[in-house]
Amino acid sequence: MQNLAYGELATTFPKASGLPGFAQQVFGGEKKNSKYNLGKFVGGFSAWSYWFAWNPVLAIFALLVGSYLQGLVPAFAEVDTTMLSLTAGAMIFAFLVLVNSRGLANGVKVGLVLAAVSLIPLIVISTAPFFTGSFHLDNITTNLMPVSWAWDLNGILILLGLFGIAQWSACAWETAAIYGPQYMNPGSDIPKALFACGIVCFFTFVFVQASVTGTLGVDGILNEPISPLLPVARMTFGDAGGAVMIIMLVAAMILIIQTAYLGSATAMHSMAQEGNLPHFLSKLNSKGVPVRAMLVIGALNLLMITLKTPTAILAASAIGYTCANTISLFAYWKAITSPEFSALERPFKAPRGWKYVALVFGLFNVPLCLVGILYLNGLEFGSTAIAVGIVILASYVPVWMYSQRQSQSYAADGGGVEA
Repeated sequence: MQNLAYGELATTFPKASGLPGFAQQVFGGEKKNSKYNLGKFVGGFSAWSYWFAWNPVLAIFALLVGSYLQGLVPAFAEVDTTMLSLTAGAMIFAFLVLVNSRGLANGVKVGLVLAAVSLIPLIVISTAPFFTGSFHLDNITTNLMPVSWAWDLNGILILLGLFGIAQWSACAWETAAIYGPQYMNPGSDIPKALFACGIVCFFTFVFVQASVTGTLGVDGILNEPISPLLPVARMTFGDAGGAVMIIMLVAAMILIIQTAYLGSATAMHSMAQEGNLPHFLSKLNSKGVPVRAMLVIGALNLLMITLKTPTAILAASAIGYTCANTISLFAYWKAITSPEFSALERPFKAPRGWKYVALVFGLFNVPLCLVGILYLNGLEFGSTAIAVGIVILASYVPVWMYSQRQSQSYAADGGGVEA
C-alpha cells in the first residue's frame, strides 16, 4: 500500500533516486539552494534516514556470513568470528565495488545469478515439507501468540515495535525505485519492478515462514543456532540438502548486500547532488556509478563489523527506515495536494484518494511504530541500539550545515553543486 504511493512519485519525478530523491524534490522546492532552508533540511533528513536504513545491511550480513561459515565449515571453527567477518566483508565489498563500478548492467547480471542461486533452492526446500508429511498446521494455529501475551500497553508497544523492525526487512522492496533515472522507461518500468518485487516478497515472507514454522514449531525455530531453514533442508534432502542450504544462504546474503550497497550509495550521491552532503560524494565515475560513495560506505561498514552485534545494528537502523518512510509518505501527500506539482505528468497514478492512505500509513510509522521501536529496543538491547540510532540520525545536523556552507561557496564561485 505504501509502494503504490512510491510508484506514483517515481513516475512524477523520473530523475529522482527513489525515496531519498522524492523527499528532496518535494520538500526542497524552488528554494533548494537557499541557505538553511527548512524544507531542504527535511528532504535531506529523509534521505539521510534512508541511507542509515540501508547502509548497516552490509555489516549485518557480513557478520552473519562470518558466523555461518564458522558454524558450518569445520576449518573455520577456531578462527576469531570478528576477523572472519571482516575478511569476508572486505572480500564481498571489494568484489561488489569492482563489478558495479563498470555500470549498473553488470550489477544486475550478478543480482540475477545470485537471485537464481538463492530463490530456486529456497522455493524447493520450502515446498517439500507439504508433500513429505513434515508440515503440521497445528504448529502454527496453536502458537499464534506467546502464552504470556496480553493486550495491555506493554503488549501493544511491543507489537508496534515488531511492526517497525519487520518493515525494515519485509517492506524494503521500494529500493527498486531508487534506480529510477537509469530505467529505459521509468513511467512503466518502475511500477512493474515495484509490483514484481512485492509479489516475490509476499511469497517468501508468508510462505517460507509458514513452511518453517509448520515443520519445526516455534520452539524448534528458537532452538536452531544458525538458520531454521537448515534442519528443514536436512529433514527433506539429508546432508545434501544442508550443503545446498549453505550455498543458498550465502548467495542470498551477498544479494542483500549488493542491493543495500547500491541503495545506500545512490542515497549518498543523491544527497550530495542536492547539496545535503559534502560535494565530494556527488561525483560519478565514467560509467555513472557513485564509486566514491561506495568506498566510503564500505569503510564505514568494516568499522561497524567490529561492533559484533548485528541485531542491535538492525534495531537502530530500523529507526531510520521508519523516519524515511514517514517523510516520503508525507511527500506524496504534498505532491498530490500542492499546486506547485499539479502540472507534472504522472504516467502511473495510484487509485483516487490514495493520499489519505499514505497519510494514515505515515502516521502509523511516526509516531506509532517509532515509539514502539524505541520501546522494544530498550527491552531487548538496553540503551545501545537507541543511542546508536539517535546519534547517527542527529549527526546529520552538523553534516548538513557544513554541506550548506560548502554549497554556498561553490555557488559564489560560479560552480554550484554540479561543478
